[in-house]
Amino acid sequence: MAPEPGPAPPPLRLDVLDASGTVVGSAAVATGAAVDELTAGPLTAEVKIGAPSATGLHEVALSVLNPTPAAFTGHLRLVATVADAADPWWLIPGLFYGENRPADCDRRFPRFEARADDPPGMVSDHWSFRSDRAATAAVFAWGESGGVVVATAEASPCGPAGIGFAHRGSAADVHVVFPFREDPVTYYGSGTPLPAQAATYTWQPGERVELRAAAATLPADRHAYAPILRAVYEQNRLLHPVTPWVTVPEAAAIAAEGLVRWHYDPDPGVLLETVGFDREVSGGDGRPVDRQAMHVGWVSGIPWAYALLAHGRRVGSSAAVDAATRVVDFCCANLSPSGTFWGRWERAGGWTQSWTPIRDGLHARTLGEATLFLLRAVELDDRAEWVAAARSNLDVVRDRQRADGNLGSVHDAMDGRVLSWAGASGLTWISAFCEAGALDDDGSYLAAAVRAGEYYAPFVEREFIHGAPEDVDLAPTSEDGYAAVMAYVALHRRTGDARWLDLARRAADWMLTFRYTYNVRFAPRTPLGVYGFATRGGDQASPSNQHLHAYGLVCTRELAELSAATGDPHYRERADEALACFRQLLATADGELNSYRGMITERYYQTECFQPKGMVLTLSHAWSAGVLLLGCEQVLGLD
Repeated sequence: MAPEPGPAPPPLRLDVLDASGTVVGSAAVATGAAVDELTAGPLTAEVKIGAPSATGLHEVALSVLNPTPAAFTGHLRLVATVADAADPWWLIPGLFYGENRPADCDRRFPRFEARADDPPGMVSDHWSFRSDRAATAAVFAWGESGGVVVATAEASPCGPAGIGFAHRGSAADVHVVFPFREDPVTYYGSGTPLPAQAATYTWQPGERVELRAAAATLPADRHAYAPILRAVYEQNRLLHPVTPWVTVPEAAAIAAEGLVRWHYDPDPGVLLETVGFDREVSGGDGRPVDRQAMHVGWVSGIPWAYALLAHGRRVGSSAAVDAATRVVDFCCANLSPSGTFWGRWERAGGWTQSWTPIRDGLHARTLGEATLFLLRAVELDDRAEWVAAARSNLDVVRDRQRADGNLGSVHDAMDGRVLSWAGASGLTWISAFCEAGALDDDGSYLAAAVRAGEYYAPFVEREFIHGAPEDVDLAPTSEDGYAAVMAYVALHRRTGDARWLDLARRAADWMLTFRYTYNVRFAPRTPLGVYGFATRGGDQASPSNQHLHAYGLVCTRELAELSAATGDPHYRERADEALACFRQLLATADGELNSYRGMITERYYQTECFQPKGMVLTLSHAWSAGVLLLGCEQVLGLD
């Protein structure tokens, strides 16, 4: 019998744009033909569409010729269309998720809205971006009955590629463009956009350029991105190698030294959030640029003190154990009047609220993360003060839980009222409640975790999880993915329920959309270019914060658990890949990387956002050292 034919490619179109972005020629591609020869404005093209892969992806080869006697400067755009998309759903991995920015989000960055045309407000019905802004250079769209995807590589013979989409009536177009165009504006990390930017390429008379892309038709399930992105990852593993600079034990030693040497201040017992690489630079007041503050979780505080405690116990370092113990003691001795931790400590004013404009607001994710890692610290040292602080946090948040399972997003430090129920930042509390088995005499903590698991499940199932970081408000972020993975793995660990395992898998797939599947090309004289930094395994922080960060190491253990529970090695491999990525660019001695041993940056600029592409932020962050240390200690424990 003849094999069943694979899925047909989606409807495709070639557009030729001049340097200003005006379409000067367009032609439909005959997707049923082995080779289609067509003319679009001043260019001609031979289009070859390959047979579908196991995931339904068709390779698209474009042989583009300028047959005219005049040079042509502009762009070639390959477009795929979904016809029944009056209310489309978009995905550009790491960059764009659905509407991307909820209407009530305080942070301003690109947002989709049908028929919108507000470039200064960054609200539009069409967007196009340089491809290195995306964790995978692909763009997906879904309509009522199905979806499409087009993909390419970051670089092309025409220069850096671009990706994007447009909504026209009831049709959704997704595209790759050679070279890139950014439209309607360029986002550079602030609420005020830059003018639209574009690269251009000049086809000389008689010149032929070979370009590559891929396209597929997708089922209606938005999660259909997962096998596509996994296939790209597998294809790129050998093409885009990552070579760590140091072993896992060496990285742990460097990170621990950085926490103790640069971030730990015994008076009063804190991990300072940031310290400058250059120790001679001072602020306008003449003092060092080091941030004299500590969050209880997230960017500093208990999670990284726990990692330091675990490391100190493993290697027999009294300095590490003493520093970690002092930090946890300081946090536990200073609870807010409402019964939870405070949000952060400042040298000038003591304990205070989280980074929220809501007066006296404490962010749920920060509190939950601090409590989760306090419970892990208690497993190493069950001090009565630590246990009491953990119980206080668990009890008051459990008692504030809404009947539908929502655990709240912002809590009042003074009287404990829930000041905001929006978003999914309460996810982290699921992990904390599950971790508290030894303290859960009546089962109420686990019951709260189960109710919360049901409440937050639709965020995972809708492929839009948002609200985790204090400074990005209601935007989708990689940190929401980490929180969801940790929450649903924890629920499965405690209950064995297959529903939680499936949600953990879906959450992990969504989280991995932020993880780079390729190595970005850097200019050879930029810092990242000079050192050959490989980006595969690093995560885009969020569509709002477009830089690579290492926070994904926080769920190293959970990804390994997920692989063990599902029998699928993919998730453990991706955890190992991330740890390999961030064992690069580590100063092993003072003076390396224009810093000191143990200083670890928070930001690697893989695209044009905040700073020029190829730079690094010259500040060491407590969480950057802490999460690397945590990932190393978890891998060493697993192995």
